[in-house]
Amino acid sequence: MSKYEQIIEWIFFNNYREADVVVPFTRDELALASSELGFARIKNLGDIPYSFRFRRNLPEAIQTTAPQNSEWIIVGTGIGKYAFRLASPGKIKPSSHSYPVKVPDATPEIVRLYASGTDEQALLTRVRYNRLVDIFTGLTCYSVQNHLRTTVSRIGQVEIDEIYVGVNKRGTHFILPCQAKSPGDQFGIAQVMQDIALCQERYPTAVCKPIALQFTNENKVAILELAVREENNILKLNVVQEKHYHLVPRSEISESELKMLIKNEPE
Repeated sequence: MSKYEQIIEWIFFNNYREADVVVPFTRDELALASSELGFARIKNLGDIPYSFRFRRNLPEAIQTTAPQNSEWIIVGTGIGKYAFRLASPGKIKPSSHSYPVKVPDATPEIVRLYASGTDEQALLTRVRYNRLVDIFTGLTCYSVQNHLRTTVSRIGQVEIDEIYVGVNKRGTHFILPCQAKSPGDQFGIAQVMQDIALCQERYPTAVCKPIALQFTNENKVAILELAVREENNILKLNVVQEKHYHLVPRSEISESELKMLIKNEPE
């Protein structure tokens, strides 16, 4: 078991009581746990909860205490403050059965040359050039910020891959925080919660639509709109809508496909 796993497990069981659905802890407890376990001083204590919020799975010993069909996650609750929360589910991934919509690839060839592959940066670039967020939402959208790292009062430090603003035909304003994932990764509820919290604090007059982006291969992109609700103190991660897009040369979209799309377009 790694040092991080031992520390987070010590903190959980030092605070957890049977039937708890929320288990708070603080940054100071991370230092205490490290000392109690005999580890040398860890310089970046905040990396421990960050790792389990976004990169690692919590130890099995912690998860076995969760009720059936639920799992423990870690959320930020303020600067230097955290909590284990029950979620159902804590993570989600795109459907493997969605039929992709063909979209003419508008990415400049020189950009494709230097932004090839399926990493998160290439994904954000391809989505931006092809206006896939506009197509997915039906809004006119503009990128206003990327790789934002800031602090939200009731969450603590947050990071967002890209933020779009959008407007609909009635003039309503929307704010769309986007998280980008490489193929095979999952979208976590903790990320969606922090995206929503930032939008509520920084953009209170705009409608928040959290967006998840993922390459399913180098030219196919899954886009999901996500939402979080709470039932009996258990957090629920939901997919509001999901679409898959296939970026192709115009020559690969046949006239019959275009006619079929026009025929199926709603009034």
